[in-house]
Amino acid sequence: MAETTPRLHRRRFLKTTIGIGAAVVVPQFIPGAALGKGGAVAPSGQIVVGALGIGGRGGYDLGCFMNEPDVRVVACCDPRADRRANVQRGIKNKYGACAEYRDFRELLARQDIDAVLITTGSNNHALLSIYAARAGKDVYCEKPCTKTIVESLALADTFRRTAQVFQGGMQRRNVPNFDFAIQLAREGKLGPLQTIHAHPGGLDTRTSGWPQAQLEPSKEQVDWDLFLGSAPWRPFNPGLLSAEFEKGGGMVGGGNLEWGSHCVDMCQWANQADDTAPVEYFPVENGQATAQYANGVKLVLRGNGWLPLGSCPVRFEGETGWVETGDSGKLALSSPALLSGRSVAEIGGAPAHFHIRDFLDCVKSRGKPRVNYQVACQSHIACHASNIAIFLNRALKYDPVKNEFIGDNEANRLRGEATREPWRL
Repeated sequence: MAETTPRLHRRRFLKTTIGIGAAVVVPQFIPGAALGKGGAVAPSGQIVVGALGIGGRGGYDLGCFMNEPDVRVVACCDPRADRRANVQRGIKNKYGACAEYRDFRELLARQDIDAVLITTGSNNHALLSIYAARAGKDVYCEKPCTKTIVESLALADTFRRTAQVFQGGMQRRNVPNFDFAIQLAREGKLGPLQTIHAHPGGLDTRTSGWPQAQLEPSKEQVDWDLFLGSAPWRPFNPGLLSAEFEKGGGMVGGGNLEWGSHCVDMCQWANQADDTAPVEYFPVENGQATAQYANGVKLVLRGNGWLPLGSCPVRFEGETGWVETGDSGKLALSSPALLSGRSVAEIGGAPAHFHIRDFLDCVKSRGKPRVNYQVACQSHIACHASNIAIFLNRALKYDPVKNEFIGDNEANRLRGEATREPWRL
């Protein structure tokens, strides 16, 4: 697909064209809502959003978007008719109207849409994000944002060139207790960092396989071809319709990337490694996999146990102290003195509204959100490279500048996978 010039948002267009010497026609009466009075947001200040693939977690994310006063959702898209109907009904109840699409390219062609929420199955996250950026849309994409190293690099390159805003759905970067633990590590309060622990919820690597073929429904009911996206074709099976099921046949670990894209991302941030990834990866031994950064910090991926502070826990260990935290919102510290008189609100459930607000603010400011394209690229590379070491069951060395494994052709072949026609990253 040909690249397109980034679209000038309507609000920025108005700011740059209505200035000194501009001819302005003022109507005799302007409704208060149009001026943003009474708590309403003027149309020029609204962010117009389209929703792609909403189901399960996507419904929660969409609700967070719709709760923001400066958001207006105008369209939804899904290859499944039942989900289109459910989502369209909710959007209509809120805004009075909602267009519905089966093919995401039709939604992306709309010039009035500023941003898209992508919560499809993980197979299509990177593909749709890249196509959205090329169409001039900003993107909030659920995790895992990519399924291979090649997709990670392509996503970062596309958003870098198009200057569109990208926010990966690793919302814990905008949750207070995680933020507090990260700052203890980054500010040296634990002493020089030595070991960082992530709990990805499993250390398996798997593919979607080839389930028994069943009668394929009509395109209106389920557009199977669009649902598969760039993944290798396989016969229809309703068991593959789960949004949480990896459909691409790529080397994506079930637990390792599902929570890995959260907790490894936290470890990357704590180690100030947002522009790189570990340089050595090791297979599973005694229930955990490990990796090593160029600065000597060790990353530990734990496959089981260790959930006293809630799901997706992390632990950061320095020479003089340590901290643990998780989705319970609580903290465990090597010393109460690390709080230094500060308190951290306990917020359970890792709410996404802070993270979505961060994205929306950056859509307006054109700044970079906390999980921008570069952050998402590198944290996912760390996960994918670890998965490859686990799958091959051997130690691997990785060059984070060339983005290739050193002296291992088999590992390098697993960095990406072929895409099905007509899709191109």
